[in-house]
Amino acid sequence: MDAAPIVGVTFPAPPEQRLIIEEALRKGARVKFVAGQEAAARARVLGEAEAVLAWRWSAEIRSEERPILRRLRFVQLISAGADGLPFGEIPPGVAVAGNVGAYAEPMAEHVLAMALALAKRLPERHAEMARGEFNSYAPSTSLDGAVCGILGYGGIGRAVARLMRALGSRIHAINTTGRAEEGVERSGTLDDLDAVLGAADVLVICLPLTVRTRGLIGARELGLMKPDAILVNVARGAIVDEGALYEHLRRSAEFRAGLDVWWHEPADGGFRTDHPFFELPNFLGSPHNSAIVPGVLETAARRAAENVGRYLRGEPFTGLMRREDYEEAST
Repeated sequence: MDAAPIVGVTFPAPPEQRLIIEEALRKGARVKFVAGQEAAARARVLGEAEAVLAWRWSAEIRSEERPILRRLRFVQLISAGADGLPFGEIPPGVAVAGNVGAYAEPMAEHVLAMALALAKRLPERHAEMARGEFNSYAPSTSLDGAVCGILGYGGIGRAVARLMRALGSRIHAINTTGRAEEGVERSGTLDDLDAVLGAADVLVICLPLTVRTRGLIGARELGLMKPDAILVNVARGAIVDEGALYEHLRRSAEFRAGLDVWWHEPADGGFRTDHPFFELPNFLGSPHNSAIVPGVLETAARRAAENVGRYLRGEPFTGLMRREDYEEAST
C-alpha cells in the first residue's frame, strides 16, 4: 500500500492552527511542519512533499531549498490573494490556489461599516462637533435604493452584496463570466466597467491584483463616477491610482473614499502615503485589518487545509490561480 502524500506546512503555525490543519488532513495525508526545523529535516520534508501550505513563499522556503521540490504538485496559500507570490520560483506545472472566501464575512462587515460611516458623514460630523459646531440639519446619504457596484464578485463580493441588499441597495457586479446571479440587478465583465462606474452610488473594490487590474481605477475612471459617490477599497492599493484618487477627493468635496489597503504597507518596507489623504474630510482609512476578527486565522487555516485535501483526493478544489494573470503583477 502506498504511503499517504506529504503536505509540508511552511509558515509558523501556532498550536491551535496546527491542530486544525492536522485534523482537516487526518485522512489521506501526512502533515509535516517545517518552520523552525533544522536544514536537514526541512530538506527531507520538502523533497518529498506533494503539497505545500504557505503564507509567504519567499520568506518561508529558502532559495537553496527550491530545487529540491521535485515532487511538489500543489501550493495552497493561507492568504486569499496571490499578487505577492513570485511564480518564477515555483516549479512549472505546479497548481497554485488562493484561500478564496476565507476572510469574506469580516471583510464585508468592514465594507459596510466604511460605506455607512461615509454615507452618514460620521468623520466630518465628529470633527465639527470637536470644534464646537452642532448642526442638527447636516444632510447624509441613504443606502436604501442606492446602486452598489461591486468589482470582483467572488466570496468577498457576494458577502458584501448580502449585507448591502439588507439595506435596500441594488447590486451591479463585475465578475469573470459576466453572468448575473440571483439578487444581482446587472452583471458584466471588466469590459463593462465604465457602465458600473457611472451607475454606482457606492463602489466596492474586491478584485485580485493582476496584470489587468493594476492601475484599473485612474483619473478617467474616477471622472465617470457620480460627484457624490463613495469608493471603498478592501482589495489592493495598486488597483487605484494614488495620485488620481487624492486629487479627485481634494477637488470633489462630495466624493468620499474609504481605504483599508495601501500602496506602501509595512510588509513592503513601511507604511506611508505619497499624498496627505488624512487631511481630507471626505476620507476614511483603516490599517489593512478588515479581515481581523477573533477566530479568522483558524477558519482560514481550516479552509486552506480542506482545499489541499480535496486536491489530493482528486476532487474539485477552489481558488486556482492562473500564472499569466499574476506573474507581472508580482514583480
